[in-house]
Amino acid sequence: KAEEQVKNNEKFLDYLIDSLPIPVFFKDVNGKYFKINKAFTNFLGFPKEEVIGKDIFEIYKDKDLTEICALKDKELYIMGGKQVYESKMVTKNGEKIDAIFHKNLFYKSNGEIAGIIGAIIEISKIKETEAKLIEAKQKAEESDKLKSLFLANVSHEIRTPMNGILGFSQLLKDPQVQAKDIQEYIDIIEKSGKRMLNIINDIIDISKIEANQMQVIITECDINEQMRFLNSFFRPEAIKKGLELDIHKDLPDNDSIILTDKEKVYACMINLIKNAIKFTETGRIYFGYNKKGDILEFYVKDSGDGIPPDKLGIIFDRFVQADMKLSKPYEGAGLGLSITKGYVELLGGNIWVESELDSGSTFYFTIPYQSAQKDINENKNEDRYLREVGKMKKLKILIAEDDITSDMLLTSIFKRFDCEIVHTQNGKEAVEAFAASPDFDLILMDLKMPEMDGYTATKLIKEINPKVVVIAQTA
Repeated sequence: KAEEQVKNNEKFLDYLIDSLPIPVFFKDVNGKYFKINKAFTNFLGFPKEEVIGKDIFEIYKDKDLTEICALKDKELYIMGGKQVYESKMVTKNGEKIDAIFHKNLFYKSNGEIAGIIGAIIEISKIKETEAKLIEAKQKAEESDKLKSLFLANVSHEIRTPMNGILGFSQLLKDPQVQAKDIQEYIDIIEKSGKRMLNIINDIIDISKIEANQMQVIITECDINEQMRFLNSFFRPEAIKKGLELDIHKDLPDNDSIILTDKEKVYACMINLIKNAIKFTETGRIYFGYNKKGDILEFYVKDSGDGIPPDKLGIIFDRFVQADMKLSKPYEGAGLGLSITKGYVELLGGNIWVESELDSGSTFYFTIPYQSAQKDINENKNEDRYLREVGKMKKLKILIAEDDITSDMLLTSIFKRFDCEIVHTQNGKEAVEAFAASPDFDLILMDLKMPEMDGYTATKLIKEINPKVVVIAQTA
């Protein structure tokens, strides 16, 4: 009966061990495995007959693993107590798995050490998650560093033209300023204002792109005409630096009118050519496009210093420049390439760069080619309004604008015409003024105003007179 009870106890013990969800093993004092559970065989892939009666050196061929395991067993026998450590475990097919080992000594009834009981907890997924968290943390820290540097750079870029505007505005107030200097000061103020506006526009554009709020407006675009304009626009700047400027047009004029967002294509080329001129001291800049199947491939090639290999993969990223130092010799916030990449992707194309140090760079981008047939000889007169000014009747204009400076600017512009101007400072006042006198020829409607915005005011005004001309205007 005692023997039968022992056998029953052993069976029950085996059942309990096999029921455990984690791998469990027993080793005698000679290091031989004499019991393992089902989770052990399932986890490591070794059947019982390949493990029972063997030590770790006979099972595993990995020298590092076996030496670590033997050393830890030896420490446990010497130190006693329990042991917890992290190590690799190798499966039958050679896969290495991260695991935590829990080991304890167990004893015979007379107090003599019988061997080691151990359990293995797999932590591969935990380690993988940990690695991803560390990587994410590093990226976040890097991003935070880049943004801080970017903001410092933008702050510097905005202060510079602002100093020009404020400084020369103060000089214009001086009653003793020479007449010959006044126009120069005004030119500097205008140039500084444009520079600051460009920076602000870039920040707004990159914000819209990141928020997926940038819209694509498909219209007819004459690519050849755009190339010719770009050549004329940048030629004086190139000549000033002693650079040659050449263009290439792959399509004849009667095939060069396509359907795309012409403003975004124009902005992409502007950014790339501007960068090419900025970073090229001698040589030439070559730009244009080629038709390749159903796409147009645009390019801007320069003979500048080139881009370091370690920067090629990141120059299109947000808040990254090839040179992010505040001591850099070039003006600009460095958002041009990020905006260009965003525009190109919105148009369904790709952008990339090929560069070699001291040999220059070539930027490429593609857009889909969709032809728009049109008679290129049709008469165009973009300046027709200039001939019509003298024929205009006296206009009655309503300006809805809460910003005093903007109101003054609009009023000054209309001084050249014979017109009556009514001023309101919010949408509610604009609606009331129009309701009282619905014979306005034109309404200039600010979109963002107190009490009632321009959208709501326009809707209410259109309900009174659907034909009245309303031009939305905003900072």
